[in-house]
Amino acid sequence: MKFLSRSFSVAFLSVFFSANLFAQTAGTLTFTFTQVFHSPSYSATKNVLAVWIQTNSGGFVKTKIRNAGSQTKDHLPTWAVNAGGSANNAMSSACNVTDATTGATLTNFSTKTITWDGKGVNGTQNGSLVADGVYKVTIQETWNHGSTRTTTRSYTFTKGPNADHQTPPDDADFSGMTLDWIPAITGIESVDRKAEINIFPNPNNSGIFNVTFKKSNNIKVLDEMGELVYNENVNEGTTEKSIDLSPYANGIYFIYIFNGDVSTIHKVILGK
Repeated sequence: MKFLSRSFSVAFLSVFFSANLFAQTAGTLTFTFTQVFHSPSYSATKNVLAVWIQTNSGGFVKTKIRNAGSQTKDHLPTWAVNAGGSANNAMSSACNVTDATTGATLTNFSTKTITWDGKGVNGTQNGSLVADGVYKVTIQETWNHGSTRTTTRSYTFTKGPNADHQTPPDDADFSGMTLDWIPAITGIESVDRKAEINIFPNPNNSGIFNVTFKKSNNIKVLDEMGELVYNENVNEGTTEKSIDLSPYANGIYFIYIFNGDVSTIHKVILGK
């Protein structure tokens, strides 16, 4: 009996760890940043930019932004190699830009937002959800010729069943950063976890949800498929917001209220 019990325990642990190792949580990553102005640049405010998702060990997952041109194609070397091409040609067809926003050399420094649905690209991850774990969103930016005018930054986050909300500090190249991994949550009755947060009316047939809270710095709303439909940073001292979901279809939505590193999730029902 001891042998059978031990065998059962080993088998159970193997299944448990395998299930967690290969868990594939659906959700949405939203990453916003503002490019800091650099001078001198190629011409006035021109620059090239790439933003992509990597595994924690640096493996390529998916490109989200690539802006470069024929005269600047050798200025995104790290991204070009990681995406499957060569360091001197970011415009090569070998560089994977599946589902990415692409374009010419940028003419200004501005605010960018990318979203990622937790999926890889066809041919590398079969276009399906990647395994849960630690990932990186990486930015490479070059604003003039020479290696001293190129910067590469990576920001790690955890893809999984828990929300990951971060506000990385400003640096010499990027400011105003927010990073949010929000898992898609279905099949739950109630996930309200803090009494000081109130959302009304719920259910709602007008589409206007009133939210009161003690403290928050960001509010997001996702639909049942994990798509981001609302995103707003909250000014300090604000304790209430009205969220208009009237343009969206009837159904279940999830309101995420972030307060620093703490988040609460609230299921609401829209039925017009």
